[in-house]
Amino acid sequence: MRYIKILSVLLLITLSISLKAQTIHITGKVSDATNNTPLSNVSIKIKGATNGTITASDGSFSLSANIGNVIEITYVGYSMQTMKIGSETVLNIQLQPEFTELNPVVMVGTRSAGRIKTETPVPVDVVNVSRNTLPTARMGITDVLNYAAPSFNYNKQSGSDGADHIDLATLRGLGPDQTLVLINGKRRHQTAFIAVFGTRGRGNSGTDLNAIPGSSIDHIEILRDGASAQYGSDAIAGVINIVLKKDVNHFTGNIGWSGYYDKKYNPHFFDDNNEYYKHGEIDGNAIDVNANYGFKVGNNGGYFNLAGSLVSNGKTFRQDNGTLPINSVRRANGDGSMTDAGGMFNAEIPFSASSKTSFYAFGGYNYNYSNSYAFTRNFSARPDRFPTGDYDASTNSAPIIFVPDIMKQNKDGETYYNPIIQTHINDASLAAGIKGTTGGGWDWDLSNVIGNNDFHFYGDKTFNASLGAGKTHFDDGGFSFLQNTTNLNFSKKFAGVGAGLNLAFGAELRYEDYKIKSGEEASYKTYGSAYVSIDSVFNDGTLEEVDTTFKAGGSQDFPGYQPNDVVNAHRTDVAGYVDAEFDITKAFLLEGAIRAEHYSDFGFTSNYKLAMRYKITPTFNLRGSASTGFRAPSLQQINYSSTFTTVQGGTIAEVKIAPNYSEIAKSAGIPKLTQEKSVTASLGFAFTPTKEFTITVDGYYVHIKDRVVLSGQFDATDPTLDPALTSTLQSLHVALAQFFANAVNTTNTGIDLVFDYNHRWSTQHFRTLFTANFQHMTIDQINVPAKLNDTKEHQETFLSDREQKFILASAPNVKASLNLDYGMNKFGIGTRFTYFGKVTILGYGEDGLGINPMVPTDADPNVTVPDQYNYGGKMVTDLYASYQLCKTATLFIGADNLLNVHPDLGYAHGAAGWAFNNETGGPFDAVQMGQNGIHFFARLGINF
Repeated sequence: MRYIKILSVLLLITLSISLKAQTIHITGKVSDATNNTPLSNVSIKIKGATNGTITASDGSFSLSANIGNVIEITYVGYSMQTMKIGSETVLNIQLQPEFTELNPVVMVGTRSAGRIKTETPVPVDVVNVSRNTLPTARMGITDVLNYAAPSFNYNKQSGSDGADHIDLATLRGLGPDQTLVLINGKRRHQTAFIAVFGTRGRGNSGTDLNAIPGSSIDHIEILRDGASAQYGSDAIAGVINIVLKKDVNHFTGNIGWSGYYDKKYNPHFFDDNNEYYKHGEIDGNAIDVNANYGFKVGNNGGYFNLAGSLVSNGKTFRQDNGTLPINSVRRANGDGSMTDAGGMFNAEIPFSASSKTSFYAFGGYNYNYSNSYAFTRNFSARPDRFPTGDYDASTNSAPIIFVPDIMKQNKDGETYYNPIIQTHINDASLAAGIKGTTGGGWDWDLSNVIGNNDFHFYGDKTFNASLGAGKTHFDDGGFSFLQNTTNLNFSKKFAGVGAGLNLAFGAELRYEDYKIKSGEEASYKTYGSAYVSIDSVFNDGTLEEVDTTFKAGGSQDFPGYQPNDVVNAHRTDVAGYVDAEFDITKAFLLEGAIRAEHYSDFGFTSNYKLAMRYKITPTFNLRGSASTGFRAPSLQQINYSSTFTTVQGGTIAEVKIAPNYSEIAKSAGIPKLTQEKSVTASLGFAFTPTKEFTITVDGYYVHIKDRVVLSGQFDATDPTLDPALTSTLQSLHVALAQFFANAVNTTNTGIDLVFDYNHRWSTQHFRTLFTANFQHMTIDQINVPAKLNDTKEHQETFLSDREQKFILASAPNVKASLNLDYGMNKFGIGTRFTYFGKVTILGYGEDGLGINPMVPTDADPNVTVPDQYNYGGKMVTDLYASYQLCKTATLFIGADNLLNVHPDLGYAHGAAGWAFNNETGGPFDAVQMGQNGIHFFARLGINF
C-alpha cells in the first residue's frame, strides 16, 4: 500500500511537470487602450528566453509558449505589460500610453515602429495642432507653426505679387524649397508658384501648408536635420510630417472670429488727405469654420475620417503718420483678402479580421481665392499708365479718361489708382496604398500619391493703357505643377540582433509636370502707337501736351504671360534606398541610410547619413548625426519664363526672365542647372530630469553648395557685355534679361533649445514651454559665370548687395518663445512671449540697382547714406483664456500681439524722403511679427 501511495505522488508530480511544460499556440491582437488603434511592431518576448515575436500592421501576433511562461509586451511610448500564460490561446492586449504629453512617439526620421521623441538620434518637434490653433487669432497652419517651433520661420508678404497669396516658410534660415513636407509619411507636392518679384526666397518654390485643413491634422512632426539620404530631394533643412486624424465616432469643430485693432498705423485713425485706402477701426476681419468627424468602417479597426474648413478674411491697411512722407508708392499698403475652402479625408480598412493586410487612402481638395492691391499708379509720375482720349494735334492735348470706381483724386488734384491682383489657386491630392506583413515578418507598403497645384492670375480694376478704359479685368495666365510618386517599402525588426535591428529598403518612382499658360492678349500686348504727355492733369481732366511717349501696354498689375512664355515640361526620378537602425545595446543606437537617385534632366546623385544616440544615463541621451544631401533644381526653376513690358526713357522695353535652356541663358554663359549639394552635421542632447520635464539642446551645421537663385537684370545696350549675349538679346527684341543659376554657396550654423515642463495634479494643469533658435549664415562664394565675371559691375549685377542681404535675412539671428499655460476645472489662461531678433535689409538705392545702395539725405542732397533698414529686436505678447461652457463646448478669447508691437519703420535714417524704396512699398518690410498690430479673437470649440 505504501508503494502505491509513493507511485501516485510521483505520477502527480510527473503530470504537473508535463502540464507546465506543455507548449500551446497563442494568437491575439495588441491595441492602444485609449482609442483601440491596432499597434504594429510591438515586441512580445518570453521572459528569460530568446524567442519572441512582433505584431503585424493590424496589431495581430502569434507565438508558441509553455503554460506558466511569462511574456513581456513592450512598445515605445507605452507602459510595459507582463502576462502569465494560462490555458487561454487567444489574447487581446491593450497597452497604456505613457508620458504622451511630454514624450510622444514620432514616426518621421525612422522606418521602424517609431521612437519617443527624446530617444531619437536627431531632434524632432511635435506640435499638437488643436492645442496651438484654438487659443489664437492665427488661422493658417504656417502662421501657427511660426510661434510653435524654434527654427520655423515665416513672414507674411505684402506688395510682392503672387507671394502675397501663398505663405511659404523655412527651417533653420534656409530656402522654402529646402524643406520636405510629408503627409502620413508620404511626399507632398509643391506649389506651382515660384517667387520672382518682391520677396525673400526669390527664385524658390515650396509647399503650401495652408492648403491642408487644420481640422484634419492630429499633430505635426518637424525633423530638424538633413534627411536627403532617407527621403530624397528637398530635405536639406529638414522634414515636416503632417499626421492626419484617425478618430471615429467623435466630432470636433470650432468657429472663430478675429480682427486687427491698430490705432497707431491704421489710416482710419488719422487724417490722410484722401491719400490712402482704409477699412474701418477693425480691419482684417476673419471668420473660420472647422469640423472633423470619423466613421467606423467594418469590425476590424477600419476608419474613415473626414475634415473640412472655410476661412474668409478681409484686407488690412497700414501707413505711417508723421515720421515718413506721404506714401504715394503704395497707397493701399497692407495684407490682401482671402477666401479659402477645403476638405481632407483619411481612411484605412483591413481586409479581414485575420488578415495582416489593409488598404489605406487619404487626400483632399482646397480652393483659395485671394485679392491684394498692387503698387499705386500716380498720374504725375507715370501718365503713360493711364487711359486717355485720342491726342488732338490741333489743340495739342488729350483728355484723361477718369473712371470713378477705380481712380481717386486727392485734395491736391493728384489722380491715382491701385490695381488689384487676384489669384485662383486649386490644389488637389490623392494617396492610396496597400500594406501588410509577409509570412517571414517583413512589413511592406505599396503606395501611390498624386498631387496637383494650379495657380492662376487675374488683374482687376486696372487698365491696359494702350487699349483704353473699356476693359478693366484681365486674365493674366498662370502655371500648374503635377507630381505623382509611387513607393514600395519593406522593413523588418530583428529582435534577436543586439537589442534590436530594424532594416528597411525600398524604391521610388516620381513623375513631375510643369506648365505655364499664357494670359489673354490684352493682358500683355501693347496696342497701336498712342501718345500721352508727361506733364500734369488739371481738375477739369485736360492733359496738356509737353512731351510724349508710348502708352504702356499690358495689364497694369501683374503683366500677363505671353505665348512665348508657354511651357510644358516634365521629368522622371527613380530612387532606391537602404536604411538601418541598430540598437547595439539598449543604450547605444546607430542609424545609417544610403539613397541613390537618377533624374531624367540632370542625372545621378547619391547621399549618405549616419546618426547615433547614446544613453549616458536612463534620463540623459547624447545624440548626433552627419549626412550629405541634395535638392534637385525644380521644374519651376528650370523652365520658368516671363516676358513683360516696361517703359523707360520714352522707349518700350521687353524684360525677359529666361529659362535655363534658352538661347539667352546660353549666350550669357549660364550653366545648366544642377543639384544643390549639402553637408549637414548636428550634435546635441535630450535630458529628462523628471517625467514632467524635458530639455533638448541641439547644435547644427549646414553647408550648401550651388544654391539656385534668380540673378539681376542685364542690359542689352551694355557695351561691356559679351557681344554674343547682347546680339542675342537684340535679335530677340529683349532689352533686359535675368536668369536662374546655381549662384551661391552658404553656411548656416546654429543651436536650438527646447525646455518643456508639463505638470498635472487633481483638476489642474500647468505647462511651460520655452523654445529658442540662434542661427548665423554666411555667404561663402558667389558663382558668377565666366562671361559675366569680367567686370565688377557685372559681378555685382549677377547677385547684388541687396539680394545677398535678403538671403542672409531669411530668418532673424535670434528667435525665442515662452508659453505659459494654466488650467483648473473648466477655466484656462495662458500667455506667449515671442522674441524676434534684429533683421537688416537693404533698399534699392538712388539708382535702383541695389549695388552698394546709397540715397541722398533730407538735409543735403549732396550727402548720401546707405539705403539700409535696421529692424531691431522685438517682443510680441499673446494672452488668451478659455472656459468650458458645457461638456461639449469651450469658449476661447484673447489677443495676439496684445501690446500692439510693430517692426521699426523701414527707411534709411536721415533720408526719410527715400522711404518706401523697398519690396513692399510700405513703411515696413515683411519681417518679424508683421505689420498689422494687435489681433483680437474669439472662438467656440465643439467636442462630442
